[in-house]
Order: sequence, then structure tokens, then C-alpha cells
Amino acid sequence: MVGLPEKHTPVTDTTPQLMQAIARMASEIVPEPKLADYLAAAHEKSQPLRVKYGIDPTFPDVHVGHAVPIRLLREFQKNGHLPVLIIGDGTARLGDPTGRNDQRPPLTKEDVKVNSATYLEQIGPILDLDPSKCEIRHNSEWFGEMDFFDCLRLAANGTSARLLERDDFQKRVQEHLPVHLHEMMYPLMQGWDSVQVKADIEIGGNDQLFNLHMGRQLQERNQQRPQICITTPLLMGTDGRKMSKSYGNYIGLNAEANDAFGKVMSLADDSMTEWFRLLSDFSDEQVTELLAGHPRKAKVALGQEIVRWLFDDKAADSALVAFDKQFQKKEVPDDVPKINLPEGSYQLPNLLKDAGMVQTTSEARRAIQQGGVRLNGEVASDPKLQVALSEQELLVQIGKRRFAKITNS
Repeated sequence: MVGLPEKHTPVTDTTPQLMQAIARMASEIVPEPKLADYLAAAHEKSQPLRVKYGIDPTFPDVHVGHAVPIRLLREFQKNGHLPVLIIGDGTARLGDPTGRNDQRPPLTKEDVKVNSATYLEQIGPILDLDPSKCEIRHNSEWFGEMDFFDCLRLAANGTSARLLERDDFQKRVQEHLPVHLHEMMYPLMQGWDSVQVKADIEIGGNDQLFNLHMGRQLQERNQQRPQICITTPLLMGTDGRKMSKSYGNYIGLNAEANDAFGKVMSLADDSMTEWFRLLSDFSDEQVTELLAGHPRKAKVALGQEIVRWLFDDKAADSALVAFDKQFQKKEVPDDVPKINLPEGSYQLPNLLKDAGMVQTTSEARRAIQQGGVRLNGEVASDPKLQVALSEQELLVQIGKRRFAKITNS
């Protein structure tokens, strides 16, 4: 049932502070002039805005890239507004049947159920999921009740020409790949979520703007006030490339504290500004000061900040001690050879062979599969892992004694 929890935090008159947080984290606001009006009216009427964020359980892990819009949702919550968190167990079942789009693999009902199981547990450290402060919905609530004619009526709200304007559909058309009719329902389904929960604001990544606009359109057609669309930047992975499970460059919200800290310490230097802006509560002045100093000190501060909001202060301190023990106290030799390779992306076995650390790629694969290869202290267990070299040194370890610092400089 849509509605306010029985108890909720009063809407506070902190529009300037909230707008500052939005300005820091948002990449686009549509329509921007209306946002201040919505916030002012909410305070005047003491009626929280319903701020929607949907996440599809496409994979088992929620990662720090997802944390960006969730952290913005938390800012609204702190100011007395109501987060409406939608677990897209209905929309998640729409995939790319060609298998060419790894962001939308076809899923069964059981796949979705398994992936959904820990989502709230992973999101809980960021967003207060107390029923008095957050409304949690599953969109199978309404899609599960729709019959074929209901689906046709929903489809009548869009045109093929308009839906084919979506970026991922355009790319497939250009590559002569099929776009299936059921996939074109996805924007309409996400838009229908907004109608069902009567969203005032919807937050999503940059790649979701088309779908957020669809929510506005469907709300207007159903005599609702159209939601304001707020998008957030797509966070790059620890190696500066798109965050992806196949690259191993993401931090899961269910990661161990030491693992999360270690991955932040492997972050590319030129990515730190964005990570500080989107994943920390440091002020702009503090961020500027940290970035002006030594990169290691900045990464330590960022790593501890992320571990702190994922776990607690104790875990953040322990992660730093564990990292220092591994990398600063003679566990890595002082005379590690430095190897320069041409710039580019290497599959891990080829990287090890080209660096002269193994004789053959078969030997490299065996070491990887046996858990004997580490990149910046983290076990690399995927022989298909792609590693992009940068000027920043990559510490590679095979077994207990073979080390190399590889760079493209």
C-alpha cells in the first residue's frame, strides 16, 4: 500500500544544505527550477517528498557505484523526506536475449530471488531502512497482477521511434544486433513504477535519464504531478575503467573490510577526485587539502572513510593496520624489479608472460587458478581478467617470492 509510514522524521528547513549536497552529487536535474519549489512546498505543508530509487537484482552484489545514488537518497532522508526503495524483481527479468549486453543478462524468477536475498542487507549500512523512515517495495507487486491487456495498455503509452532513442538500443541497431519487443517495455515499466508509488523525485545513474523521463510522462498521463529527475555520475572502477565484475575493479558493499580498503589503495590517482566527491562526507576544502598532499595519504583517508560507512571506526582502523602490515613491514621485498610494458590492456596470463614472470601463458593460468597470483595484494583468480596498465605501478606477486612492479611509463 502506498502511503507514509506511521511515523516519519519532520521535514526540516534545510533546503540550502540539501541543495548543496545535490549539487555535489548530481550530474543533471530535470527540470532544475522546479526542485526548489518542490522542497519549499514540502516544508510549508510539512509533507515529505517521496524520493524514489530503483535497483534491479541483476547480479548478487551491490557495489560502490550503486552507493552513489543511494547516498544521495540518504541526504533526502536526513532532511525528513521519504526514500522509496524499489527492488526491481519484475524489471530484472527483462534481459538482452542475445547475451551480448552483460549489463542485462536474461534471468529466471529463481535467479532474481537469489540475487534479491541480500540486497537490503547490503544497502542497510548506507540508508536507514527502518519502516518509519523508508518505504521498501518490490515492483512484482503490480506487474505480477497485470494481464496481457494491461500490458498492451501500458505499451500504448510509448512509440517505437521514441523508445529506440535510448542509448543502448541505438548502439545495438548500429551494430546490427536485434532489439526485442519485450526489452522496449523496460522504460515503460520503470516509468510505471513511478506512477504506482507516486514519486515526487526519482534518482538514477546518468544512463537512466531516458527512463526517468518516461516516469514523468506516465505520471502526467495519469493526472499525477510529474517527478523531478536527478541523475548521478557513473563511478569509474579502481583502475579508471568502467566498473565491472569482469574487470575485478569494483568494491562490493558486502566486501570484507580489509578487501575494500585494499582496493581503494589500488585506485588510480586521477580517479580520486571523483571518488572523494561521490563517496565521502569530507568537505570540498578537506578534499582539496588531501589531494594536494601525497596520494597515499589521500587514499588512506578515502579508504578508511568508505570502510567506516560500510562497517565502523574499528573496522577502518583495523583495515589500515592490516594493509600496513602487508605492504610496509618487509612482507614485500625492497628490491622488487620494475618492468615497463607498452601501454594497453592485457589479459592477465599474457601480462605475466610479457613481464617475464612466467615462461608460458599456461603456467600463468595454473598459478592464477591455484590462487597464487596477487595484484596490489589482492588475489586475482580469473584467468580472463583484463588489466589496463597506467603510469601508476602495479605490484604483481606470484607465489611467495616472485614480485614485479609493472608500469607503462
